[in-house]
Amino acid sequence: MNEYEQEVEERWGGTKAYQQSKSRTSKYTHADFAAAKVDQEAVTERFAIAFGNGVDCRSAIVQEIVVAHREAISKWFYDCSIEMQKNLALMYIDDERFKKYYDGRVRGLAQYVHDAIMKKG
Repeated sequence: MNEYEQEVEERWGGTKAYQQSKSRTSKYTHADFAAAKVDQEAVTERFAIAFGNGVDCRSAIVQEIVVAHREAISKWFYDCSIEMQKNLALMYIDDERFKKYYDGRVRGLAQYVHDAIMKKG
């Protein structure tokens, strides 16, 4: 188990979402993981395009991306409720690893995704 897997298990090992994700991903092939990554990256790219074009994070278009973000997580990992998605949004700005992922695309994207999910801006 690598350090990230260990951290995830320590933080969320007792949750239903963790158990569901572990159950689903234990059956995945390399192709499944690749497809999940494509889905996640596609949503991130949609956020990046909206952000780069100055689209208000509360707009209907961006809120559709928020739904697509939640649906991609639900499709591949665990049933992602709105509440769970908001918890993720907090991590996107509080955890440097997530922040680096988003801001590595476009500086400020982590905050934008957070604000879109939280519907503030």
